[in-house]
Amino acid sequence: MKLPLKFLTGLLALACFASSAFAADASSFKPPAGVRVAIVVFEDLECPTCARAYPVVFDTANAHNVPVLLHDFPLPNHAWSFDAAVYARFFDTKSEKMGDDFRGFIYKNQINITPQNLRTFAQKFADENKVSLPFVVDPEGKLKTSIKADYSLGQSIGLQHTPTIIVVSATSPFVQVPDAAQTDRHQLSQIIEDMQKKTGPAAPAKATTTKTTKGKAVAKKKS
Repeated sequence: MKLPLKFLTGLLALACFASSAFAADASSFKPPAGVRVAIVVFEDLECPTCARAYPVVFDTANAHNVPVLLHDFPLPNHAWSFDAAVYARFFDTKSEKMGDDFRGFIYKNQINITPQNLRTFAQKFADENKVSLPFVVDPEGKLKTSIKADYSLGQSIGLQHTPTIIVVSATSPFVQVPDAAQTDRHQLSQIIEDMQKKTGPAAPAKATTTKTTKGKAVAKKKS
């Protein structure tokens, strides 16, 4: 599929990708069952651009009633992003909203977080939400396993930087969101609307988040 000219420059600028592998493998991403269009996001909680993109993605997703499929991709050169993802997965087990809110909380405080005080920020969030934070949040290693599965998935499609945002549909080729559109509600909205037009009308559904468990996408039910 030939991409619209206005997106071509942005796509070419993504030089960090192994583009041929990405193009071949990202085509396997599809929305959850019964959904026509979704946003796939690979993120790193220590990534400044991810912090700017996070509210834009969720606000735009809610405006267009499309789900967000989150994947953790903690970069090896980031000192605390993996541990932060573990805490995020822990809060996911309490509720989908709490996990999403924790990610937003971390992004807002990102500039002040270090490996030494990350636990303090997690505790502060837990206290504010009246949740008991155990000394060991992942005793069996299941949360770490799911994060590593996400990372391996990203590697398999040639992903090398964050955020990586892809708009996918059940019937049309995916569109990789250019860097400039990741933090621009208008541009991201236009990409989603173009994809929705290609796939046709669908029954309205409240935007939700899909995360992965042991490498498999699992759509969580709203409580």
